[in-house]
Amino acid sequence: MARILVADDDPSFRALLADILGGAGHAVSEARDGEEALRFALREPFALVLTDQRMPKRDGLALLRALREGLASPPPVVVLTAYGTIPEAVEAVRVGAADYLTKPLDSPKALLAVVDRLLSDEAPDDEIVTGAASILELLDLVDRVAKTDVPVLVTGESGTGKELVARRVHRRSARAAGPFVAVNAAALPETLAESELFGHEKGAFTGADRVRAGRFEEAHGGTLFLDEVGEIPLPLQAKLLRVLEERKVRRLGGERDLAVDVRLVAATNRDLARDVETGGFRRDLFFRLAVVPVTLPPLRERAGDVALLARHFAVTLAARHGLPAPARLSDDALAALAGYGWPGNVRELRNVLERAVVVRGGEEIRPEDLAFSSLAAASVATLDEAVREREALLEALRRTGGNRESASKLLGISVRTLYYRLRRFGLN
Repeated sequence: MARILVADDDPSFRALLADILGGAGHAVSEARDGEEALRFALREPFALVLTDQRMPKRDGLALLRALREGLASPPPVVVLTAYGTIPEAVEAVRVGAADYLTKPLDSPKALLAVVDRLLSDEAPDDEIVTGAASILELLDLVDRVAKTDVPVLVTGESGTGKELVARRVHRRSARAAGPFVAVNAAALPETLAESELFGHEKGAFTGADRVRAGRFEEAHGGTLFLDEVGEIPLPLQAKLLRVLEERKVRRLGGERDLAVDVRLVAATNRDLARDVETGGFRRDLFFRLAVVPVTLPPLRERAGDVALLARHFAVTLAARHGLPAPARLSDDALAALAGYGWPGNVRELRNVLERAVVVRGGEEIRPEDLAFSSLAAASVATLDEAVREREALLEALRRTGGNRESASKLLGISVRTLYYRLRRFGLN
């Protein structure tokens, strides 16, 4: 479920921790001492660090301090200490450790309870759940940028989590105590878009019977998330650029400018660079918005995250609906999820799991509980694609003499996914 760094100079104890955490589904990296742990942590992001208190080269407390000084968003650190050195662990907690555990461990459950608590603290409901190194690196960039005030442009297909990135920028910025205001530009009628963003004075147009503050004013002191920014009409783009440069708005029908202190995060599923070249989007506004571009990959390029997200949604959605969490997702259900192309990305996966959780009411989720929105379960959106996929399966089997393992390697899928697809097409 998360990338965890374990630092301990005792190889047997280090292996024990890795075995317990790996058995719970976490990706574990092992460091032999504090210096190696620091190198690992500065090179790649981790959701949690478990470190022995006494290690050669750099002890646990020194590692804790180095992480807090060297990373813009350091992970929580759990200090491992022998019974006789508990005061040292208490001191580590005093200066910033998230918790401590005594060695030897009371039980694997005690370790996992602390890990689960800290990871849930780090991953609120609107957090991006991932185990992919590329996404974790992207989130590390987001966390570093959040501490500045520059505009961020988030791009990606619908359902990839662009608003989650925007909320993360806000939550980890100095503006976190201020408002977070979200606007979907695609949902604004062109005749009302200017009024919605910048407000209007009484009598500015027919029906304007009172003064109304716009979204920029509402977001004063906080963050404005402007979704589907590529849908804003050209005339309004010029006014948006002026607001960003001058940090002032003028209400529709107004005669004076109002100062606004707003951090803008914009998002789009369009290729704005191409729109600039075709004249559909202002070049100057594009460069003003894209000071820091963040591109979210589609879920089909995050194959390893499908099972991770499915388990996460199964638990969180069961809790939201007041149901017992499902015991597990069956292997066949996981294979079905892995074999689907997810055109609706994470949003679609969440919807599929929500239905399954409600239907099963706490019992094991099976393939028949998964209601995919498209025709079949492997990026199949049309009958022609389904026919082509069936032929590809048959051809792979022909080439390998019916050997399932060789056929799966030829197709670039797991054996389990191959068996699921063969059953789906009635191929034995």
